[in-house]
Amino acid sequence: MKRNIIKLLFVAGSLTALPLLNSCSDAIEAVQPGQLDDSQAFATMDGLQAFLIGSVYGNLETGNEVYLTSVITDEVKPGDGSGGQEFSLHRFIVSGGVDTLPELIWVSHYRTINRVNRLLAGASKVTPNGATETANYNKIIAQAKAIRAFCYLELETYYSPNMGDENALGVILSDKLDESNFVQKPRVSNKEIYALIDSDLQSARTLFTQYDAATTTPANLKSDVNKYYVGKSFVNAISARFNLYRGNYAQAKIDAQAVISATAGVSGAAFALTLGTPSQPNVTPAPAIGSAAWNSAFYLTSNSFNPYRNLWDDKDANRGETIFALGRQATGTNGIAIGSRYNLNSSSVTGTPWWYVGRNLYNMLRALPDDVRKYAFVDPSSTPNPNYMNPGVNTRADKLIVDKYPGKTGTNTRNDIKSVRLSEMYFILSEVAAQSGDFIGAANNIKMIRDARSFSGTPTVAPVYANATAAYKDILAERRIELCFEGHRYIDLKRLAVKAGVSMDRNSTDDIVDVSNLTNGDYRYTLPIPSSEVAGNPGVQQNTGY
Repeated sequence: MKRNIIKLLFVAGSLTALPLLNSCSDAIEAVQPGQLDDSQAFATMDGLQAFLIGSVYGNLETGNEVYLTSVITDEVKPGDGSGGQEFSLHRFIVSGGVDTLPELIWVSHYRTINRVNRLLAGASKVTPNGATETANYNKIIAQAKAIRAFCYLELETYYSPNMGDENALGVILSDKLDESNFVQKPRVSNKEIYALIDSDLQSARTLFTQYDAATTTPANLKSDVNKYYVGKSFVNAISARFNLYRGNYAQAKIDAQAVISATAGVSGAAFALTLGTPSQPNVTPAPAIGSAAWNSAFYLTSNSFNPYRNLWDDKDANRGETIFALGRQATGTNGIAIGSRYNLNSSSVTGTPWWYVGRNLYNMLRALPDDVRKYAFVDPSSTPNPNYMNPGVNTRADKLIVDKYPGKTGTNTRNDIKSVRLSEMYFILSEVAAQSGDFIGAANNIKMIRDARSFSGTPTVAPVYANATAAYKDILAERRIELCFEGHRYIDLKRLAVKAGVSMDRNSTDDIVDVSNLTNGDYRYTLPIPSSEVAGNPGVQQNTGY
């Protein structure tokens, strides 16, 4: 039996688990015992809130994109603990088959979109009572619409061949429940998807503003108080990313600046660029950097002396610069355990590493002067091979352990996935400045990142760009360092490699077979529409090359 993914997502019951994609019609369409229908689920504000938390936030996932980006680009190379997982993808054999990463990304976001559509339909039948309930109602709707816009941005990022062209092919548009008319939906133009994203973001922005106006605390951070829930700064940040990708640079600048300005100068600000200082624990005598005593203090889970390191091990009191994160309970099973995608058991040389840090990325990190990132992203148990380039050397002897997800107290592999960070807004401002010919502005925004990551606290020297190509090259390199293992490199290469005069940059030792790189403009910089969608929805157009 062939059923397209979109149809299955809409047929699924409102609060029941999603059926298997190819389950039989009686299992999909029958009313299951104990199933709660929408009229019951959305009858109260508590019901709306519960559905938002459990079925919208509970289904939101970006871990698949993070992992795919690492494997298909130049971020990783096979580790000696791997059993061959995703080796085909690493060698650019990209498939949209069942349970592949392209299908998981597609299904995950359309599942969340369906839940948002269901929530909005139910909410339209609820009338809030009084000012407080109205404010909370507005906040629920704002969160739902912001998340739907985010999901569509993720889908466009990976499945649209050209986000800079409004007339290029986008994804499937579904903005309402249509269970009464199970039509097979075609893909639409980017322009139609962008209209929905714009509408959702503006509506969310307005509703968050209304909510903030109706509340009194905390001052200036009312909808941004918790990194695990989207707020007004999330809306502006996603809008900045969206407009950068589509080429609307003027709006991208406005939105990125709005995020940065939201907490500038505010006492107790929810987020600011996380500092790389101090470089030493507060003990006498101070241990030598890189010594066993220093490593014990720096890499101490959830209690490092260094704020930037604590950003990655999810110290409870340290939100840092995280605008929005997908929370992962240390002892729970919610969401992808992102650390286990790189190291099965722990981020150490004995933790069954599936993927090592790509050699050229490692070289970039180690070459950083006075920069905390050279320590924060690579575990000290790594054993770099100084002769890694010599012919005949075992490439897996170069053991470079990914340590951006070291786990949190109670687990070695589960960390929050930081979907949006403040540093990205400075990168956006830098790129916008470069596009307009403001090379000093572009350089100063890169300097802001480097100053924050300075290990000693010494201000860095601003780079000097002679032309746009030089600016784009440096921006792309800095994004490669700062945003590694966060799901950005794939789209960054697609967007910026030609402008920067560079290409994918794997080292010749980054595989146990001959290493190659995707050439700029390769069709595999766009993912295939999943085969399960194509099989059940013959009218959906496949991307070129697949």
